[in-house]
Amino acid sequence: MWPAVALSLELATVTTFLLLLLGVPLAWVLARANGFLGEAVAALVALPIVLPPTVIGFYLLLLLGPHGPIAPLLGLRTLAFSFTGLVIGSVIYSLPFMVQPVRNAFRGLGPAPWEAALTLRASPLDAFFSVALPLAQGGILTGIILSFAHTLGEFGVVLMLGGDIPGRTEVLSIVIFNDVDNLQWGEAGALAAGMAGFSFLAVLVMFLAEKRMARLRA
Repeated sequence: MWPAVALSLELATVTTFLLLLLGVPLAWVLARANGFLGEAVAALVALPIVLPPTVIGFYLLLLLGPHGPIAPLLGLRTLAFSFTGLVIGSVIYSLPFMVQPVRNAFRGLGPAPWEAALTLRASPLDAFFSVALPLAQGGILTGIILSFAHTLGEFGVVLMLGGDIPGRTEVLSIVIFNDVDNLQWGEAGALAAGMAGFSFLAVLVMFLAEKRMARLRA
């Protein structure tokens, strides 16, 4: 169990960090985009929310597998069934859980703070880091919590893309599945209860943080 716990935490941490680097700028662009193209990109980013994980895992397996186009470009035989492949899949699968709350936070700011910063001769980059990011910290915190918790509980994408390799791709959700498959109900129940408790705490912390942020803004 403990190697799976360590692997799951490592995967969730790396994925959340990458989502911060990729998702926050993307959310900013989508929050300021107008017209059909912006909404089409936003819909594409949000697609993992409604697509079955096995469908996403299947296409990622085609892209990252030995016959896909990506691994040969990197001089690798395959990116599937590896930790790197799991990270790529997790970033794609959890992307909307970072982008959506951050995009909503940016949109909630309105144009006034941004325009005021530019009026005071701040560069767009300075205005983004000194004005937009601090004011959107509630949405960013929500995105971090949701992304981490969602990645920690992944099953379908991880199983399709990484298989079930102990110490390499076997995360907690797969351990629970294997325990149930082997009729080890006690072990499965303990792990499931632990993950349910963690998920509850994550959502509770998110709600309390949002409430505190709202009080500070008031």
